[in-house]
Amino acid sequence: MAKWLAAAGARRAGWVVANDEEVSVSEPNTRVSSELVSDCSNCFGLCCVALPFAVSSDFAVDKAGGTPCRNLLADFRCGIHSQLRERGFSGCTVYDCFGAGQKVSQVTFAGRDWRGAADTARAMFDVFPVMRQLHELLWYLDESLRIRAAARLHDDLTRLREETAALTAADAVVLAGLDVAGHRERVNALLLETSELARAAVPGRRRNHRGADLMGAKLAGKDLRGANLRGAWLIGADLRRADLRTADLIGADLRGADVRGADLSDALFLTQFQVNAARGDGRTRLPAVLSRPPHWA
Repeated sequence: MAKWLAAAGARRAGWVVANDEEVSVSEPNTRVSSELVSDCSNCFGLCCVALPFAVSSDFAVDKAGGTPCRNLLADFRCGIHSQLRERGFSGCTVYDCFGAGQKVSQVTFAGRDWRGAADTARAMFDVFPVMRQLHELLWYLDESLRIRAAARLHDDLTRLREETAALTAADAVVLAGLDVAGHRERVNALLLETSELARAAVPGRRRNHRGADLMGAKLAGKDLRGANLRGAWLIGADLRRADLRTADLIGADLRGADVRGADLSDALFLTQFQVNAARGDGRTRLPAVLSRPPHWA
């Protein structure tokens, strides 16, 4: 594995520039590594094949992992992409792979698709969720490196970022055998410190709702600046007009949460996946690196 770690420092990711927007605890949050942005045109529909789903409010049918979705076309595009929500596949409009799909398709397997090289299909499907976790960690590490309040951690964060990036360049055998949970624990320890330093700069009492069951909670208009909402269950919560700046939202479940008019502009560790799962509108303030979902009102 050492050769993969040694390769990390030599590789620099490209950058996608977003709208300029100042944030209070971070450097201007205007850039996200292009390798962490989903590019379906360079993916072999891996999320439509590798992952399982069950009949629910998110999916209209059952599908086993490793089985192509019935809506997947021969060219790996979705046959009902413009009608996913209307056809009962809203879960597809929420999902985000952090760019893992194109990485596995074009780098790990060098452009060999699972249809044309059936012998590699299972390995590709096994590697995809591993790569997604690594790319998610890269997203968090990149954000941590923009947080001024955590400057004393930046050297350690940079080293761990390079190590994580190197792992994503490993071959399928290394990736399949990787202790992702152990690596995530190491990253999470630094993310916790980063969060504490960032939220310490917020004046006043900071709420601790880590892992709390806040499903359907009435939090409209609440001042949640600097709150610890890591892993909180916020399914269907009323967060209209709430101030969530510098709130730690890593792992928080925002499915169906009403964030219309809420200020998430400086929320910590917020992802596109979480934003897609929530219900917002044109007044909802988001970090500049995240996109407003088309299905929002």
